Amino acid sequence: MARSWSQAGFTLIELVMVIVIMGVIGATLAVLMRRPVDAYLDTTRRAALTDLADTAVRRMARDIGRALPNSLRAPNNQCVEFIPTRTGGRYRAEPDAVVGGLQAAAVLDFTVADSSFNMLANNSALPADQRIQPNDVVVVYNLGITGADAYAGDNSAVVASVTAGAESTITIAAKQFPLASGSNRFHVVPGDEKIVAYVCSGGRLLRSSNHAYGNSCPTAGATVAVLAQNVSACNFVYGASDLQRNALVQMAITLTDASGESVSLYHEVHVGNTP
Repeated sequence: MARSWSQAGFTLIELVMVIVIMGVIGATLAVLMRRPVDAYLDTTRRAALTDLADTAVRRMARDIGRALPNSLRAPNNQCVEFIPTRTGGRYRAEPDAVVGGLQAAAVLDFTVADSSFNMLANNSALPADQRIQPNDVVVVYNLGITGADAYAGDNSAVVASVTAGAESTITIAAKQFPLASGSNRFHVVPGDEKIVAYVCSGGRLLRSSNHAYGNSCPTAGATVAVLAQNVSACNFVYGASDLQRNALVQMAITLTDASGESVSLYHEVHVGNTP
């Protein structure tokens, strides 16, 4: 007895129809998913640019916050520079009558070229990064004007040595400071970084340091670090004020990546100018 076999399967037409239907469904899903994917990629790029810009302006704000009073200047809207400080303190202006007086060297004398004075604190008790060191620079009552300008060296002297004690004795290169501070204050500029400038140049935000005081915002002949790349625009504005108010630094920076995505960030920093 002969057996009969039957076979079942897809016809060519059915296979073509399935392929067409899957193509239509895939194209529809691609159209629906494109915008969310593009939005995610755009958000990722903007977040990266924003993070770079925010890091840059925060670094600038932190540096500017330790600027020597009345030392900040903006020669143009692409640069802002200032003299940084390591620490500050009060100098002895009068002998201590309670213990019978101190040596003349302990008092900062503004009538002669003095070479040492007592600081009303123990230098060794300060945090390590704030301790006064040899080659640091002492500045007294910086007004940023002729005769009292740290950029010109009018009211500054290099530290030779520091003697620890209840009142640390600071020995300096002999200097007659032009003006006494009303609150007997002095500031200390670090010897290894006497000036700092932020400069927008060639699509980069640069941090320049250790250049000469007389050259405003140079990048040549200085220690330069790149703070941000892809800088398409920046604008620095410094609004100076009198000694009774804080000055204001306005910083605007725009970063643009290779895709053309741009992020702009604006930040303000208040600067204390009371010397």
